Order: sequence, then C-alpha cells, then structure tokens
Amino acid sequence: MKVYNTLTRKKEEFVPIDPNEVKIYVCGPTVYNFFHIGNARPFVTFDTLRRYLEYTGYKVKFVQNFTDVDDKIINRAKEEGISAPEVSEKYIQEYYKDAGALNVKVADVHPKVSEHITEIIEFVQTLIDKGYAYEVNGDVYFSTRKFDEYGKLSKQNIDDLEAGARIEVGEIKNDPLDFALWKARKTDDEIAWETPWGMGRPGWHIECSAMSKKHLGNTIDIHAGGQDLQFPHHENEIAQSECCNGVPFANYWMHNGYITIDNEKMSKSKGNFFTVRDILKDYSGEVMRFFLLSGHYRNPINFSDALMEQSKNGLARMQNARDNLKYLAGAGTDGMTDAEKEALEDLGKYKADFIEKMDDDLNTADAITAIFELVTAINTQTKDGASKEFAKAALDLLLELTNVLGLLQDNEDDGIDAEIQALVDERQQARKDKNFARADEIRDILKEKGITLKDTPQGVQIIKG
Repeated sequence: MKVYNTLTRKKEEFVPIDPNEVKIYVCGPTVYNFFHIGNARPFVTFDTLRRYLEYTGYKVKFVQNFTDVDDKIINRAKEEGISAPEVSEKYIQEYYKDAGALNVKVADVHPKVSEHITEIIEFVQTLIDKGYAYEVNGDVYFSTRKFDEYGKLSKQNIDDLEAGARIEVGEIKNDPLDFALWKARKTDDEIAWETPWGMGRPGWHIECSAMSKKHLGNTIDIHAGGQDLQFPHHENEIAQSECCNGVPFANYWMHNGYITIDNEKMSKSKGNFFTVRDILKDYSGEVMRFFLLSGHYRNPINFSDALMEQSKNGLARMQNARDNLKYLAGAGTDGMTDAEKEALEDLGKYKADFIEKMDDDLNTADAITAIFELVTAINTQTKDGASKEFAKAALDLLLELTNVLGLLQDNEDDGIDAEIQALVDERQQARKDKNFARADEIRDILKEKGITLKDTPQGVQIIKG
C-alpha cells in the first residue's frame, strides 16, 4: 500500500514500525456542539483507512481524542447554565450517536484531555527542563525558534510566519511565534488544575502530543486529521513532541481535503452550516458515508442536494444487488452450473481491482467504481435467476468489499410484517384468479408503503425501499 505523506509531499510505501500492528492517532472533536459535515469527513475517511488495514491483515490500534477542555466549551457552559464537564459529556454522547449513524467504529481509545492532566503537566515540565519552554505569570510557552525544523510539515518559512504573528491581549511572550502549552486561570470559576506554575489548564496543541505518547508511544505510524489542522496544530505537535521525546513523532501524516457547500466555504454567517444531525433528517448515515467516500479523500468535495441524491441512488444500486442476492440465496435453484462457476471465478477480478485502488493512497472513489462493476456483472449473471450457491458466493464477495468501506451495514430488519405479507398473498391469489385489477391495486398500495414486488421464475421477490 502507498499513502500520500504530507510531510514529504509524495506517495510512499506504507511500512509500519511493528509489522504486526499499526498505530494511528486521529484528531477528534472539541465537544461543545454537534459535529458538522466537515468534521465528518476525517472521521469517515480514517475509519475507512482503519477498516482497510484490518482487512489486509494488520492489527490496528486506533486512538481518537475528545477535546473536553477548551474556551468554546467554557462559553457553551455559560450559555446553557451548566458546568463545562457537563457540556463535554453531553456532546461526547451525541458524537457517538452521529458517528454510529455514519458507521464509524468506536476507537480503541477515546482519551479525554481532562483525564490526562498529569501526563500533560509532566510533558510541559520536560520541555521546560530541556530549555524548550518557559513560564511567565503562570502561562507556559514553547520557544518555537529553538526547534530548527519548525515548518517542515506545512512547508512554511519561519520568517514569513514571523511577519504574520501577533501577540494576543494579556500574553507576555519572548517571541510572537511562541505558542501556549499551559494557560493560567483568568477567573476563579474557570476550570483549572494545580501545577508547579499555579492554577491553570492545557493549551490546545499539547493535549494530542501527551495523549498520543501515553497510548501509542513516542513514535507512531500515522497521524491524521483535516487539512486545516496542518498549521498550526500539527506543526506545533511535531515541535513539542520531537523536542520532548528526541525522536520523530509520526512517520506518515495524512490530511483530508475541505468540504464546500454548493461550492462555497461552509460558514454560520452564510447560513450554509450543516451538522450531521441536520442532514440525518433527510438522508441516512450510509448515504452520507457513501457521499464522503465518493471523492478522493485529499481532494476538496462539494456538498449539495443534487450530489446527495446521486449518492442515495448509487447506494441503492448496491442495496438492490444485495437484496436480490439474499433472495436468490434462499429461493434459487440447487447446484451451481458450469457457467456460474466460470462467472464466479471471473468476479475475482473486481476484488483485485478494488484492492489495487485502495492500495493507491486509499482511493475510495475508484474502489466504489470497482464495486459498481462487480454489481453490474452480478446483475447480468442473475437476471434470469441463479443457483443458491452462486447467489451466496456472490453475496459474500459483495459484502466483503462493501464492509471495508463501511457500507451496506444498515442492519435493517429483513422480516416482512404480517400486514405486508397478507397483501402480497392476496395479490398472488388475485393473479391466480385472473383478477388483475385487484392485483394492480395491491401493487400500488404496497408501493405507497415503500414495498416493490418483482415477479421472478423463483416466485415473487419483496423489495423494501
């Protein structure tokens, strides 16, 4: 497998530190609100990376943090009249609901900042002891210029950065480029912890470095997140981690592209800001996931109703193929024909094509195309029916590949309720009695209920949706 490494700006063969286990850290949400469609992209993208690595035989340790100590959380707590920990816990639970709807697997570890204060304080103290950080009035800053490789991830020149740097009100820094590792408490009601530098709380960047170190070690295989995190967040993580630990922080850096809304940047002021919770009112989580995987993860992707409808239709193609194969696996003929054996063997080329595309920097867009070609081949082979054995084998292959992408996992009840089954049976009897007007009437009634009937040589197939 090759992945595009933001650090080197080229595709590189992926070689993990431990040949048996891949260590991945992905930046998670700041839990003060429902997450939006832009946040959803890295969650889905790197969940798919995890699934694919596991599919190819690796054990994966996947860590994604919750930022539960932040100014935005403190402000939301004041708005809602509850404590900051109550706000963060509320939105952590809401994250699980929406991520679950997108078929995003729960991480092996979801560390919280509030539960790693000891590790963060120790990390900051090490940087002070090594001369890379300094304390002023309870604030602790990282001395950016002391890390000679600063800017190596974002490819920014430190002199250019200096021209745009500014000191915020209340900050007393040795250099405008220095960034906060620890912030002194400003008011008595602000969440804070006791440290050698007084009461305070962590800066934003330090949390990921400390939690990654604790749960994955000093050097990890892959650090991932949205493109917007390259600078300053990931750049600062590299600086503080490599100065603290004395070794490279991550061997591969992966970043997904932006999402625009109707070709405009998402913005609350423009009224085009959509949370996943909002979108789930109109589309299923699987449709959203299909949409997010339908473009290459590094390219920008445009969100619109038209593209969501395309995604809905594309996913329906896969679902219909699955449902047809499930039906034939139960109602088909016994024993595979020679032609079916040959066709089944031929389906293997679509699996090979799928793997080739995923090996090429997680190219899910072309991997989906390979699945569509598989679906076309299956539909062609089964248009006049099929044996149970062929249907079962073809279904297994389809689900094997879609599972890697986290698709066709809707887990809907396959059962048909008694009312629907009674109408289907009545229609069948009406057809036998040549009462075609009643048969057509029942077909229309079922269609309104989201049920389509397909008459096949093996009997009537009931299709939901």
